[in-house]
Amino acid sequence: MLGSGTSTGVPVVGCGCAVCTSTDPRNRRLRAGVRIDLAGGTAVVDTSPDFREQALRFGLDRVDAVLYTHAHADHLFGLDDLRPFNFRQEAPIPCYGSGETLERIRQIFAYVFEAGQEGGGKPKLELREASGPFELLGELVEPVPVFHGSMPVLGYRIGRFALVTDVNVISAASYQRLAGVEVLILSALRYRPHPTHFHFERAFEVAARIGARRTIFTHIAHDVDHGALRCALPPGIELGYDGLVVEFD
Repeated sequence: MLGSGTSTGVPVVGCGCAVCTSTDPRNRRLRAGVRIDLAGGTAVVDTSPDFREQALRFGLDRVDAVLYTHAHADHLFGLDDLRPFNFRQEAPIPCYGSGETLERIRQIFAYVFEAGQEGGGKPKLELREASGPFELLGELVEPVPVFHGSMPVLGYRIGRFALVTDVNVISAASYQRLAGVEVLILSALRYRPHPTHFHFERAFEVAARIGARRTIFTHIAHDVDHGALRCALPPGIELGYDGLVVEFD
């Protein structure tokens, strides 16, 4: 896990709460992101504004593909920091996402796709729409559509592993796509309900319905102290933290 925090990150700028001033390293949460090492290379899920720091902190030395969940700033705004991987790998990086997400990338990072500004000044990317299952680095990736409020978001499944973040609605069809998952990364923002994110109680229900052997919460706000939880986590559910390594088949 490159980052386990919500859109502000934790500590929140200017906040003096117990979590934001905690010395527990698990309470220092960069914006959400995941590195996935596959037989054919390394993919990352999203490029947060903290992506450069994440790459340095966790020894990310190559990126062979990016899976974008959606185009909110906390999942996208580190895109320009893909450039060093272009320099090293001497090749464009394929970036997958929904048609809507790719269109927003073209708008927000227009300079990347316009003529000019060569000489290393912009990342070299290949935008590829994830409209159905696709092969990636020797594995089959299945997009899992969910909703973040009214906004469509893509989760991703690779074999028995899946990641679903920034979500408050999962359709029956997408639950079917998640059937049989053994390791699940699922966003759970805080204890109190939220209009566009699962809170803990709802995330417990969703995790139970999916039935993964291991469910790891991410996209966690500063309301939650990692070492002083205000509720018991059901068996098989745990809080993620920056730097957590998970193995899956």
